[in-house]
Amino acid sequence: MPRPSALVDIDSIRTRKYSDWTIIKRLLSYIGPHLVLFIPISLFLLLLVGLDLVGPLLLARVLDMLGQDPIDLSGILWISLGYVGIMAVNGFLSYQQTMLLQGLGQKVIYAIRKDVFDHIEALSISQFNKVPVGKLVTRVTSDTSTLNTMYTDVLVNLFRNSLTIVGAFITMFVMQPRLSLYISAVVPFVAIASVVFRKFTRRAYRNVRTQVSVINAFLSEHLSGMKLIQIFNREPKKLDEFRERSAKLRKYQLNQMTTFAIYRPFMYFLYVVALIIALWFGGKLAIQGVISFGILYAFTDYIHKFFDPIQELAEQFDTMQAAFTSGERIFEILDTKPEVVDAADAQPIVFRGKIEFEHVWFAYIGEDWILKDVSFVVEPRETVAFVGATGSGKTTILSLIVRNYDIQKGRILIDGVDIRGIEIGSLRKQVGQMLQDVFLFSGTVESNIRLGDEEITDADIVEAARYVNADRFIDRLPAKYAEPVRERGNNFSSGQRQLLSFARTIVHRPSVMILDEATANIDTETEELIQESLAKMMNIGTMIIVAHRLSTIQHVDKIIVMQKGKIIEMGNHQELLRNKGHYYMLYRLQYDRKLENI
Repeated sequence: MPRPSALVDIDSIRTRKYSDWTIIKRLLSYIGPHLVLFIPISLFLLLLVGLDLVGPLLLARVLDMLGQDPIDLSGILWISLGYVGIMAVNGFLSYQQTMLLQGLGQKVIYAIRKDVFDHIEALSISQFNKVPVGKLVTRVTSDTSTLNTMYTDVLVNLFRNSLTIVGAFITMFVMQPRLSLYISAVVPFVAIASVVFRKFTRRAYRNVRTQVSVINAFLSEHLSGMKLIQIFNREPKKLDEFRERSAKLRKYQLNQMTTFAIYRPFMYFLYVVALIIALWFGGKLAIQGVISFGILYAFTDYIHKFFDPIQELAEQFDTMQAAFTSGERIFEILDTKPEVVDAADAQPIVFRGKIEFEHVWFAYIGEDWILKDVSFVVEPRETVAFVGATGSGKTTILSLIVRNYDIQKGRILIDGVDIRGIEIGSLRKQVGQMLQDVFLFSGTVESNIRLGDEEITDADIVEAARYVNADRFIDRLPAKYAEPVRERGNNFSSGQRQLLSFARTIVHRPSVMILDEATANIDTETEELIQESLAKMMNIGTMIIVAHRLSTIQHVDKIIVMQKGKIIEMGNHQELLRNKGHYYMLYRLQYDRKLENI
C-alpha cells in the first residue's frame, strides 16, 4: 500500500482504509522478535484446555459411581483428589501464562509507542498543522493502551476459547454422536448472530474511538487557551460546546452497548435451547439405558463449555474491534510519509554561512504564492534584516532556510550547495532559531538551555547565559539554573523566556542565527539587555533578523524590504533612508509614533 505524504485526519474519514486482515498481520508483526515466548505460552495453553476438558469426564465418572451398589468410596476419593490436582495445576499454569503474556504485551506496546512517537517527530511542520495535537496525543497514549489489552489478553484467550469450543464439540461427538447432532442444530444460529454482531460492533467502536479523539483534541486546545476563555467570559459557551461533544460520545457508547446487550442475551437463549435439547433427548437416552446419567451431566457441562467461550469471544471481539480501530489510526500515522525528507545523496556539511536565494517561488497551498521570484545573497558573518508588513513573506523565508517546507521553484543555497542536498539534521543543527513565541519545556532552566545535549557542560550553559545577559535574572532565582520551569514557561516573563531562547541558541554554537521578530514582545528594560546581547551575537556568524522595531536593526549590514512576497528595496539603513522609498515611510511612521508618545 503506498504511503501518503499528507497526514490525513482519519477521524474525519468514515470509510475504512485497512481491512481486518491487514491490521492483524501488521499487529502480529510486532510479536516477531518475541516468538520464543510463544513456545511456553502455547504449551501452557494446550495443557489448560486439555485439563479443562478432562474435568467433566471425572465428575461424570463420580456420578456414575454414586449410582452403583455398593458405592466405591475409595475410587471416588482418588478421582476427587485427581480433580483437585488438576485444578491446582490449572491455577499454576494460568499464573505462568499470565506473567509471560504481560511481559510480552509490555514489550510489544513499548515498541509500538516508540515507533509512533519516533515517526511523529520525523513529520514535517505542515503536516502537524493538519491534525490537532490532542488527536496525536490520543494515538501515542490511548490507542496504544487499547492495543495492550489485545496483546496481553484477547489474542491468547481467543485461541484458548476457540480450542475449547472445538474440543468440547469433538468430545461430545465422541461420547454420543446422536445427541451431539441434535445439539448442533443451534450452531448455524450462533454463526449468523456472530457475523451480524461483528458488523455492527465494528462500526460502533469506530464511532466511539473517533469521538474520544475529538474530545481529547477539544480539551487540549481549550485547556491551553483557558486564560483567554476566562478573559472574554466564554465559559458558558465553551461548556455548551463540550456538552455537545460529550453527548455525542454518550450516544455512540449507548449504541455500542445496545449492540452488545442484544447479542449476549441471544447467545444465552441459544445456550438454554441447546440445554433443553440435551436434557430432553439425553434424558430419553438415559432412561432407555443408552447413556448413563453421568454422561448426561457431562453433556450439560460441555454445552456450557461450548457456549461460555462463545459469549467470552463476543466480549473479546468487542475488544478486538477497539484494537482494530486503534491499530488503523496508528498505522495511518506510521504510513504517512514526511513531506520534507533527505535526498538519496544528501550529505552533512559544515557551514561558512553564505545564504543565497535564486528566483524562489513558494506557496503553502496550490499557487497562492507567498514568495514571488525572490533572490538575494547573505555573505558569511553578515547580518541581514527583513522588514515589511505582516504577510509580506519575511517569516516564510526563515522557515525555508531550515527546510520546514520545500520550495516549488528556484533554489536555496548555503555555501553554494542546494539545501535539498544537505542532510536535514546537519542543516538544522547549524542554524539557531530564536522565535518570537518562545516555547519552554517543563523541567528546569538548565534543561531548557541544554535541551538534552549531554556534550554541553554546566560551564557552557553559564557562559552562554552570561553572554546574552540572561544571567542577570537567573542569578536572582531561588534555585538559579535548577529553577523549575512550568508548562510552556508560564512562570517566566516574555522577556525572560526570550533571553533563555538566546542562551540555548548560543550554547549550541550555530553558524547561522535567525531572530524571528525576537524583540517584538520585550519590555523596554529587557530590550536594553537584548540589544547588548544582539550586538555580541552579530560577531558569532551569519545572522538574519525579522523585526517590526526598526530601531533594533539600524546597524545591520543589509536591510531587505518585503512587500506582498517580493523584494522591493535592499540596502543599509542610511542608504534606504536616502532613497526615501518604502523603508523611509516605515521609519518615519514609527518615529512619528514615538514622538506622539513622548
